[in-house]
Amino acid sequence: MLEGKALIEDTDMPVKMQIQAMASASQALDLYDVFDCRSISAHIKKEFDKRYGCGWQCVVGSNFGCFFTHSKGTFIYFTLETLSFLIFRGVSSSSS
Repeated sequence: MLEGKALIEDTDMPVKMQIQAMASASQALDLYDVFDCRSISAHIKKEFDKRYGCGWQCVVGSNFGCFFTHSKGTFIYFTLETLSFLIFRGVSSSSS
């Protein structure tokens, strides 16, 4: 596990899910090079799909912008080491 501490910038996730998000990010950083953001984000997305059902999205990087709609209670944005992590579950078209 990395020694760095995650800093949550914004979230509406339940605390248990927040902890899982940061643990998954830390695990991914142990497995992949810090510059391999695609593999890091894929690892986190697959972990969340497995634990909480399909439909999760994950963006990882040091400089990105975004605009999205998410399901209530499924959003977190945090930093760990030099990277930022955005994890959310999108709104299904049947719920709009």
